[in-house]
Amino acid sequence: MAEPSKILIIRLSSLGDIILTTPIVRAIKKKYPDAAIDFLLRTEYKDIFKFSPDINQIIEFTRQKDNLAIVSLLKAKKYNLIIDLQNNIRSRNITNKLKAPKLRFRKKNLAKFMLVSFKLNLFNKITPIPVQYAQYVPIVSLDNEGADLFLPDDIKSELLKDDKLIGICPGSRHFTKMYPVDYQIALCKKFVEKGFKIVLFGGKDDKKICRQIASEVPGIVDLSNDDDLIQTAVNMKNCNLVICNDSGLMHAATALKIPVVAIFGSTVKEFGFAPYMSENLILENNSLTCRPCSHIGKAECPKKHFKCMREITPEMVFNSTINYIKTL
Repeated sequence: MAEPSKILIIRLSSLGDIILTTPIVRAIKKKYPDAAIDFLLRTEYKDIFKFSPDINQIIEFTRQKDNLAIVSLLKAKKYNLIIDLQNNIRSRNITNKLKAPKLRFRKKNLAKFMLVSFKLNLFNKITPIPVQYAQYVPIVSLDNEGADLFLPDDIKSELLKDDKLIGICPGSRHFTKMYPVDYQIALCKKFVEKGFKIVLFGGKDDKKICRQIASEVPGIVDLSNDDDLIQTAVNMKNCNLVICNDSGLMHAATALKIPVVAIFGSTVKEFGFAPYMSENLILENNSLTCRPCSHIGKAECPKKHFKCMREITPEMVFNSTINYIKTL
């Protein structure tokens, strides 16, 4: 393959998946520093690359936008390499109409299905998603620098940096990936009683749970917002540690090089979405035969007991976090 000068990378969603493309984006830019690299993603995730020195242009996709308009725009760009890290019907409908050579990510759908449905583990090892991406982009090699989330210098934090400051990201798009609200309230109370300062982070969909927790625990700072990823990240950088679910903000925290304590419920590390190349502690219930019940999460526990989360008590999370902090 001739050295590409105009490259299009596609990953339309979601927050964590796109953040985990940044190691491959960085590797491509290092290999081809003079190449113009564009990124096609859904509009709501554009902040991930808004300040990235590796991306030439962000091309925004909306569900309402006609595919023909997107294809027309992309054709005019005359790319000589397309890297499709989404590889679903929507991305193929676009890329199949473009003439440039293509590299496509292949998802481990069969292995996921067998593990979820029959608890048969076909994964030979736990392979992080950035490494899986790189397997289908053999023109480059990954470095050891983790994920990226670039921030501007002119946006100030609403928090003062403090060794006692712990961020908590209580929300998740799926119920079975979210630590129970009553447990989160109990956990926050324990930290506050021990002199820690707690700040809540989340987007528009997390505002309700953040308000509920803040109303139950005096002294908590609720910084949930209307999906302003940049302001959230600027604030989060002043935290000593972040406690989170298996969620997009977990990957944002790791991209910011903040140690995380991640609570995994219905999902498992085999799917590749554990914190990537960062300080982390994962808490999970490995005693259950029903886990994982999904590779993306469910709206309710299929067994109705929700033991994957309910058996990870606030006391366990608190004690594990305190011990983890001592190792940092």
